[in-house]
Amino acid sequence: MTSRAQGIEQNRSEHSREIFERAKHVMPSGYTRDLAAVKPFPRYADHGEGCWVVDVDGNRILDFVNNFASQVHGHAHPVVADAIAAQARRMTSAIMPSEWEVKLAELLVERIPSVEQMRFTNSGTEANIIAVKVARCFTGKSKIAKMEGGYHGQYDLLEASFQPTPNGWGDPKTPTAMANNPGTPQSLLDEVVLLPLNDVESTRELLRCHRDQLAAVILDPFRLQLGMVEPEQDFLMMLREETERLGILLVFDEVFSLRVSYSGTQGARGVTPDLTTMGKIIGGGLPVGGLGGRSDIMAVLGVDAKPKVKHSGTFTGNPMSMAAGHASMSLLTEAAFDDLAAKGERLREGLREIQRNYQIPGQVLGEASFSVFLPWQRAIRNYRDFFQAITGGLVDRLAAIQKGLLSQGILTLRGGFIGSTPMTNDDIDFTLDAMARTLEGLRGK
Repeated sequence: MTSRAQGIEQNRSEHSREIFERAKHVMPSGYTRDLAAVKPFPRYADHGEGCWVVDVDGNRILDFVNNFASQVHGHAHPVVADAIAAQARRMTSAIMPSEWEVKLAELLVERIPSVEQMRFTNSGTEANIIAVKVARCFTGKSKIAKMEGGYHGQYDLLEASFQPTPNGWGDPKTPTAMANNPGTPQSLLDEVVLLPLNDVESTRELLRCHRDQLAAVILDPFRLQLGMVEPEQDFLMMLREETERLGILLVFDEVFSLRVSYSGTQGARGVTPDLTTMGKIIGGGLPVGGLGGRSDIMAVLGVDAKPKVKHSGTFTGNPMSMAAGHASMSLLTEAAFDDLAAKGERLREGLREIQRNYQIPGQVLGEASFSVFLPWQRAIRNYRDFFQAITGGLVDRLAAIQKGLLSQGILTLRGGFIGSTPMTNDDIDFTLDAMARTLEGLRGK
């Protein structure tokens, strides 16, 4: 084991433990967001340096989570940090618009095929909420279709059947919409049409059956369940053809997947939706969301006359997020995306070699800067395949690998590795060495 790997195991965690004890008195279970929860307590971040995070106890950790893919340039990138500092000295927010929102909108309109006009929000969840309102107004219909197992933020309509269980999920060809949280009214679930991912014919039939009620279909064109299930190209093509023919809007949730290429996943796949929701990388590490699409659809948000869809917010389009976002996106040139993709492929090839060397049944998935090590041999084409895997031992295997990597100073998310521009080939090789040591340590367990 290298000295760098030994360091995090030997460093103390007393300060993180003390902070967590305080947190439990003032926040439910000590947390303010569920996905930060770690047993017995989390490591508390102190500062970041490129692709590394240093916690309050001095442990230096290679960050492959990047705040759920939002930190595409890692931590404290000087260009982004300077943009934030400069804007903070001028003004943090005001009721008046700033030029930064125009600059960021111009950049996104130039890059993203579906986007002719933009509207900014404060999160990806809010962007999807506004997308639903816009689609309903434009089409005059109320129902929304989504993939079984799809995640589109914490809006109970779109959370339907995010993580359903067999008790009530219905026929795989016509899934039943299930509440993700207790208390969700049935009347809301009645407005959701669930679609079985990658089942072309069943989905086509459902779209045709509900054509008179369906305002929109929403999906992430790259991933389901954190990258472990990907929409197939023929499925995406069918969705585009059928929604266009039936008068249903197609919404791509690219809050995560915009990082797949210079023009997003839609550019990489050659499938152009009617509306696109965004977030994460377009904010330079600050809270942000966005909705873009065809001008005739986005016109329902216009204020030249009485708005058909009203949308505002105290911090919508705030100059801090807009300045940081413009700096971040400007750094993401086509060459930067190529470099991210090359390092992602280096990681995936290394993981495949380790998999072969240790004779571990499974798959290495991913594209561009996102990679998944999946110790599960059977193909996963939809949410129900994924559920079978996680209830068949996949979660325990991934948790053991995640814990082993963290003990060596590498932060990952459920088998997923999300790259950032500051990462070097040495960082990738360090990660591969740590993965080999982790799997060696798990032999026979």
